[in-house]
Amino acid sequence: MTSQDDNKALPQGENLPQLQDADDLAIEALSQSSKNQIAGSSSENEEANSDEFAQTLHSLENVIESKANKLMDLKQKMSEKNEMIKNVYENDVEYQEAEAIKQEATQAHKQRKNSLEESAQMKSLRDDIRSLKEDLKDIEESLSNHLINYHQLTNSTSFDTSDGDQWEFDIKAKVKNRKTK
Repeated sequence: MTSQDDNKALPQGENLPQLQDADDLAIEALSQSSKNQIAGSSSENEEANSDEFAQTLHSLENVIESKANKLMDLKQKMSEKNEMIKNVYENDVEYQEAEAIKQEATQAHKQRKNSLEESAQMKSLRDDIRSLKEDLKDIEESLSNHLINYHQLTNSTSFDTSDGDQWEFDIKAKVKNRKTK
């Protein structure tokens, strides 16, 4: 039993008036207060402006206090919910058993890794990598210097290879740390 009266809607293009929230009202009051302070200069205006400013300030303080209280309430609720989540984990037997197994596996993993790191083979490989990194760094620095010189001479960011191809390169500047006096 639906009638056409139950389905009334606003004609298209019409909007209901919107209520302002506390933040909008406070901003509007501060704006109006500052406009009035600029406009008025007589003692009556000064007294009215002073009263209006005090009222605006009081309203703003009320908005701030309300928002601060809301914030504290939400933080308290979040803290309580986080504590509940923590309790769920602590009181679940299966989770606690899985956590213990995880700890044992982590401990075994660390012990095995440490024993491998202490092996002669691993120490030799680490030394080889360290030496290769030093060689790599030396060659990169030398190549960079040669490419900068090449670029200064030719104003080109590519060079010809022995097989006839072009090999492009980038010139990069790097700022070093400032030396302390």
